[in-house]
Amino acid sequence: MTDLLITAGHMLLGPAGEHTQDAAVLVTGNRIVAAGPRADVETQAGRDHRTLSFPDATVLPGLIDCHVHLGFDAGPDPVASLRASDDAALLQNMAGRARQLLDSGVTTIRDLGDRGGLAFNLRDEIAAGRQIGPRILAAGSPLTSPQGHCWFLGGEVEGLDEIREAVRRTAKQGSDVIKVMATGGGLTSGGPAIWEPQFTTEELTAAVEEAHAAGLPVAAHAHGTAGIAAAITAGVDTIEHCTWMAQDGKVDVREDLVAQIVAKGIRVCPAAHPNWRSFAERIGPDRAREVFSPARRMAEQGVRLIAGTDAGIPRSGFDGLASSLEFLEYIGLSRTKVIASATVDAAEALGIAHNTGRLSPGYRADLVVVEGNPLDDLKALHDIRLVVAGGRIH
Repeated sequence: MTDLLITAGHMLLGPAGEHTQDAAVLVTGNRIVAAGPRADVETQAGRDHRTLSFPDATVLPGLIDCHVHLGFDAGPDPVASLRASDDAALLQNMAGRARQLLDSGVTTIRDLGDRGGLAFNLRDEIAAGRQIGPRILAAGSPLTSPQGHCWFLGGEVEGLDEIREAVRRTAKQGSDVIKVMATGGGLTSGGPAIWEPQFTTEELTAAVEEAHAAGLPVAAHAHGTAGIAAAITAGVDTIEHCTWMAQDGKVDVREDLVAQIVAKGIRVCPAAHPNWRSFAERIGPDRAREVFSPARRMAEQGVRLIAGTDAGIPRSGFDGLASSLEFLEYIGLSRTKVIASATVDAAEALGIAHNTGRLSPGYRADLVVVEGNPLDDLKALHDIRLVVAGGRIH
């Protein structure tokens, strides 16, 4: 087996603040053997190793997008497109979208809702080397109320018994995470309002209990403050969006609930739309400050934010993580924390920090090389020079 030696002018190892100049990573098979100063790493390479050199670039852990939907096409009406596609066509399209994510430097994704468990199939095909794409953690059909948000994905449940059975069934199908629609959403015509709770605290607690009994984390889609409160009490592992919306359309951030999120170690994925700048221009600066203020306030109070794009919803393509990361800098995160939100912190939130999210011996060989240095300017993350996923060059 030929070793792969990647040298770069700069390296970000993953944990905040750990970096080195004139660096190298040594890969054997699908694992990192060594990472650090080039002079030290080169001595460990085998005689017949292959070298790729990037003297003006930075090597860092492969990026993690914690919130995507491969089943949606990011067009103006992704729901209609999904419902018009049979499973064979949909799976083929999902594979193409996964490849787009990989090409943009994303080596791990969390798919938080698809139809019929197709993401499970694609996950397994990629893991077996029969398809090209990032590592996939998949939720399958998200739990939702009857005719609730994304009901067309097949996860409608009503009452405690159906909730518990659905979680057990999804776990047996091979899910990596349980997704629960704690509130309504904007993608579902005629469904509950985006701020409106879909489940009681007791029902969400039942879902969490069943999921944790199966060794699975729970991700809760929650826009409204009431739904956020129920998700916190239920003990979910991540809250998606967490926009703190009230019935009157205003922002209702409750400081006591923010403190509970911090105390319980719940991670929040704002799933910032890659076109957030255009959105801000469209609604005007005053309204934009109000809409973005919850994320800024959570960051200021110590909530651990993780990176995500909600790729697949209208105009959120599968190459937009770098833009979404710039949103996190906009609301006040340092560049070091921004990069951690898509590497080491994301890996911890997703339960995979034991083998990805950093450049360290024994870890999966997931890495990306970008032109320039993202610690100087996050725009470097748009300029991908090399992607290695599970030891495979792409």
